[in-house]
Amino acid sequence: MDAEDVRGFREFVDHRSSALLTTAVLLCGGDRHAAEDLLQTALVKAVGKWRRIDDPEAYVRRILYRQQVGRWRLKWPRREISVAEPPDFGPGGGRTEDQIATRLLMREALAALTHRQRTVLVLRYYEDLPEGEVAQLLGCSVGTVRSTTHRSLAKLRALMPEAAGGRPGTTRSFSSLESSEVRS
Repeated sequence: MDAEDVRGFREFVDHRSSALLTTAVLLCGGDRHAAEDLLQTALVKAVGKWRRIDDPEAYVRRILYRQQVGRWRLKWPRREISVAEPPDFGPGGGRTEDQIATRLLMREALAALTHRQRTVLVLRYYEDLPEGEVAQLLGCSVGTVRSTTHRSLAKLRALMPEAAGGRPGTTRSFSSLESSEVRS
């Protein structure tokens, strides 16, 4: 890499790493440390091909998704680690107690999903990708994306009936939740 490529890569990391980290945190079920590892791996893979990449953000995001899919295929899956206390947002943190409680419930519910379910929901509702693109990124059929989305939302509704209008099994969509409640 020449000096111009190094400068371009550093600028990309400076400007886009926080958005990429948010996606990685969601893919990892709220585990910030695993998300940082996932993003670091993606950036290391991208820097080696930096000169040949046309759309760096799309390329790095694709690496993130594929690395996460690779974790599903591990023979011994990594166990989720729970913490005793919720993170401290400081005095108010600009959020109401209800918003904080909803975010924590959503994070818990997302962590209860399988890696595959969580990844499909992140790609469909947080990244707002169409089913065909999600299927292509994950290397599966559109039907698999649809069924996984359906089962994932059903499981979230069961875990968080209050977010689904207070009744388990209701048809209200989780995409109607404020996007800030899902983001970490």
